[in-house]
Formats: sequence, structure tokens, C-alpha cells
Amino acid sequence: MTESVNFETGTLSHEVLQGIFNTLPFDITFVDKDDKVQFYSESGDRIFGRTPAVIGRTVQACHPQKSLHKVQQILDDFRAGKRKTAEFWINLKDQFIYIRYFAVHDNKGKYLGCLEVSQDITNIRALKGEKRLLD
Repeated sequence: MTESVNFETGTLSHEVLQGIFNTLPFDITFVDKDDKVQFYSESGDRIFGRTPAVIGRTVQACHPQKSLHKVQQILDDFRAGKRKTAEFWINLKDQFIYIRYFAVHDNKGKYLGCLEVSQDITNIRALKGEKRLLD
């Protein structure tokens, strides 16, 4: 029998959840309240590579030295409630990368960790006019 996860808005099997995370058009990494990487999605087009060895490591160990102070400031601000999101965009080779961080809280406001979402928005930036469904 397949395990399921119950949410307030429905129930999904582990298999479906894995499929959803790996289908999303952006990369997700979750860092817990102790700054340890707990999860990452595995889409085929991942921008910043991850291996299972990253699970349990501190997020600080996953970033270049030159950006560590910024990463730490974001996490400190999330914990203190000074900020709920942080966003950046960078040029990486021929891609325009949009990186967002979100503070994650439980329904009582307790800090649970940080969600990092990275997306190549090169093609999105180039959109013009409109396209209707099935055009």
C-alpha cells in the first residue's frame, strides 16, 4: 500500500508528491530551522546541482564564501520575523535566473525553515503579447 500525506486541502500519495516536485518548472530546496538542508526537488533541468550528500548539511556549507554573509542575514531576518521573503536575479551563462527565499512558519507562527526556489526565467522575460489556451 502506498503511503499518503494528508493536507487540509486533500491527500496525495508519496508517488504523486514526488512526481509533482519533480515536474515543477523551478527548483526547490528546503532548509530547516537549524539551517540544515532537508529536501530538494530533482527536476531534469536543475540550475544548481544537488546530490544526496547535501541532505543534513548546513546551508552555509552549500554557498560560496562571498555570499555567506547575505545568506546568513536572510536566515537571521527570517528567524527574527524581520522579513518573509528575499529575492535575487542573476545572469548565469545564457540564462537569467530568478532566486527566491521564503520563510516557512507553522500555523502558530513558529519558524520552521526556509524554502529556496530557483527558476530560469529567460523565456518568460522574452514573452510578448498574449497566448490563449490551446492557441
